[in-house]
Amino acid sequence: MKNFDINNLVRDNVKVLKPYSSARDEFEDFDTANMVFLDANENPYQNGVNRYPDPQQASVKVVLAKNKGLSPKQILLGNGSDEVLDLLFRAFCEPKEDNVISLPPTYGMYGVLANINNVEHKEILLSESFQPRVEAILEAVTPNTKIIFLCSPNNPTGNSFTTESVTTILEKFNGFVVIDEAYIDFSEKASWLAKLDQYPNLIITQTLSKAYGLAGIRLGICYGSAEVIAVLNKIKPPYNVNELTQQRALERLKDQSKIDSEIASIIAQREALLQVLNEVSFVEKIYPTEANFILIKVDNANKRYDELIAKGIVIRNRTTQPLCENTLRLTIGTEEENMKLMEALKELK
Repeated sequence: MKNFDINNLVRDNVKVLKPYSSARDEFEDFDTANMVFLDANENPYQNGVNRYPDPQQASVKVVLAKNKGLSPKQILLGNGSDEVLDLLFRAFCEPKEDNVISLPPTYGMYGVLANINNVEHKEILLSESFQPRVEAILEAVTPNTKIIFLCSPNNPTGNSFTTESVTTILEKFNGFVVIDEAYIDFSEKASWLAKLDQYPNLIITQTLSKAYGLAGIRLGICYGSAEVIAVLNKIKPPYNVNELTQQRALERLKDQSKIDSEIASIIAQREALLQVLNEVSFVEKIYPTEANFILIKVDNANKRYDELIAKGIVIRNRTTQPLCENTLRLTIGTEEENMKLMEALKELK
């Protein structure tokens, strides 16, 4: 990373864009407790959601900032991580000109969003041990490469990328490195959040869908420099996170002890399932995992997937993914759900 300047990465039309100013953006520094709201053409009769939500989700950001040791100005919230990722494409990638890089096997939405935004998507396969091939990645970089996506812990493989490989990419790539940490809460490795001030080209995405158990409310999180977040705020929809989502997120975030207990339980169940998988005859390999799932290689993934479906157990067949022939991905459930899975696996021949 040499002479990194965010202005060299922001699309020209975004630089000059005048963002939409919502009714609630215009008086954010005032005490609104006793104000009469006649500005936004809302239904005036109170029912809890008759008013538009806070467009900047200030209350949620304050809690997240305190928990992560950051400033609220370093946080953007989105309608799931997919909206956050889409905003990155729209802010920094010029259609038909720029390109991004991802490392299969990995989360499929990077490629989908590239296609939606008409941005070239380069794929550099991971190594056989599911680690970034740093030299190949850097060789694929062109002057029009804007983003490299690193999912760590990775989906569907479950492993984290080495600190050395990520550091090298951050230091030698003059674009944005987006580290997707959807599963970081299940790993013993530290988040890259502590490195935000060290690397201005570092962007981190997280979510409340996994460890926090809030997949149904769709709340994705982007952490970056204040400059990066300011650009994303220019282009995000004015009320992209609804009031019910904000309320439920606040409620959940205030009960960290319960979250920690659930994470510990999931990790314990993961270890128990790993022990059983060692005894299943058709399991040929169990891949190391730091997530809330386990990737296994079996004799015939299509056959085993169908057999488990017939027993009422839904898992994910990943055999079509690069480097993942005959693999199945097993999400860690409750103790009761895992017992059913273990029993089903033992019954299969």
